[in-house]
Amino acid sequence: MTQRTWFITGVNSGFGRVMTEQLLARGDRVAGTTRKMEALSDLKDTYGDQLWLAHLDMTDTVGIQQVVSNAFGALGKVDVIVSNAGYGLFGAAEELSDEQVNHQLSTNLIGPIMLIRAALPHLRAQGGGRIIGLSTFGGQAVLPGGSLYHASKWGLEGFLDSLSIELAPFKIGVTIIEPGSARTNFRFGGAQLGKPLAAYKDTPAGMVHVMIKDTSRQPLGDPAKMAEIILASVDHEPAPKRIVLGSDSWGILFKSLTDRLAAVADQKALASSTDIPVSA
Repeated sequence: MTQRTWFITGVNSGFGRVMTEQLLARGDRVAGTTRKMEALSDLKDTYGDQLWLAHLDMTDTVGIQQVVSNAFGALGKVDVIVSNAGYGLFGAAEELSDEQVNHQLSTNLIGPIMLIRAALPHLRAQGGGRIIGLSTFGGQAVLPGGSLYHASKWGLEGFLDSLSIELAPFKIGVTIIEPGSARTNFRFGGAQLGKPLAAYKDTPAGMVHVMIKDTSRQPLGDPAKMAEIILASVDHEPAPKRIVLGSDSWGILFKSLTDRLAAVADQKALASSTDIPVSA
């Protein structure tokens, strides 16, 4: 198996932690970023210089540039950039504060964009590499009570889709990961909620406050199995455009995309009716 060097954001928990553990165990090097350095002390003690760590808040755009530069400087070639760090903000749009809105978009959208932009000169200079963006089924489908989370993920997927075309001449592949629910701390430990408004109490959007806290409904996905597939994606040429993980993700995406395609098909005549006629 080819040994690689990976740069992964948010390695202290969730998919970031699981991917890091699997990579280190097989002998790869990991440059990991986290806001909680102490959470990685066990891995650092075990793997030493195989694990390079840096403190990073994804809303700190200046810090992102510096950490990326430091990682390439310390490790030389970095084969794979994994934009993993993020969280979910839930509640009706009206229930969310301006601060919550800005922080969600800064963490889930602007931060990853800045991270990848900072890495691009290095990837081009070394002759190629891979970029993996952790999204969700919510990057192409929507559920009530997730408007800002969806906005961040739809934006990220649009950026990565366009980027994949831009970077093809430089042998830099881009893959979007769309997992469903997984048994990480995303929902019960990392999710944030807006301040409930009585008007939304019995609406679909309002029910998200109950759902997020309902521990009787456990996520379906095995994060270890999902991580294995994510990591294995770099062995495929060309880079997969998207990887859907979890039966729930597949089901939601299939219905959403099928419905959207049908709606577009129904509007062919209407769309064409607005064209300026071609002169005979």
